[in-house]
Amino acid sequence: MVTIEREDGDRTMDDHGHGNGPRPAEEGERPPDPLPYEGVWRFTAAAVDASVPQARHAVRDLLLRQGVPASDDLVHGLLLIVTELVTNAVRHAALLSPVLAVEVAVGAEWVRVSVEDNHPYRPTALEADHGRTGGRGLLLVREVAREAGGVVDVEHTASGGKVIWAALPLKPPAPA
Repeated sequence: MVTIEREDGDRTMDDHGHGNGPRPAEEGERPPDPLPYEGVWRFTAAAVDASVPQARHAVRDLLLRQGVPASDDLVHGLLLIVTELVTNAVRHAALLSPVLAVEVAVGAEWVRVSVEDNHPYRPTALEADHGRTGGRGLLLVREVAREAGGVVDVEHTASGGKVIWAALPLKPPAPA
């Protein structure tokens, strides 16, 4: 079971969901007053298979409960990203990280999901090998984010683990 907690503003990750993008505001910039749906929520879960659907449902329910103005396509993409990132943490990091953290940050124009574990290995997106039945999760995450006009990154944590995050705009990108 997962319990979601709202973060209390003493976070160092990016911009706490406020502002125009997934990165922190520049020094001296004051973020605008938050919209009703803005905020940062974090929950932890055991690094077990059952946590994958629990995390997906928790994120979906949070977006609905907060009234985040996200299209069905955006929600679908975010839930696919959560599924892939939590699955990767369960499959590849559970030995060194029996607990993982999922964070959802919602800003005026962006929604960002991240999964953090204590395993030091920094994964890379593999190219498609048609003979394999796995190993394409991060490639899929990167492609979903790209199509939505978003970004994906992997960062090391102070504790020696990593956080993988994807930020997507709430409004679809303008056609080229």
